[in-house]
Amino acid sequence: MHLDTEHPKPERAYREFNLDRPGNIIFVGHHLSTGTQVRCLIRTITLAGALLEVSPNLEMPSHFFLEILGIHDEIGSTVVKREGELVTISFNMLINPEFLHHVLRLNFET
Repeated sequence: MHLDTEHPKPERAYREFNLDRPGNIIFVGHHLSTGTQVRCLIRTITLAGALLEVSPNLEMPSHFFLEILGIHDEIGSTVVKREGELVTISFNMLINPEFLHHVLRLNFET
């Protein structure tokens, strides 16, 4: 295999949904305590992760909880990639498909 050979990009494993819903990034402190929260905009979501829009000046923690506005559950998350104000995250566990359906349904009701 040559190092200069371009490999095809893998197909997406999970369907991506446009969400454009506000959320909170909740910083994780000592002994999993939570304190600092900052707003974000959740652009897209899948069962496995999301694309967030944040202030380009925000120093993102590697691990945090994501809260979707209007839903009182916190989702353990990890930063995968950051490009300016766009942050790609993965959820520490796949979210339940019924939970995702609930999130998407809320988006249509508001």
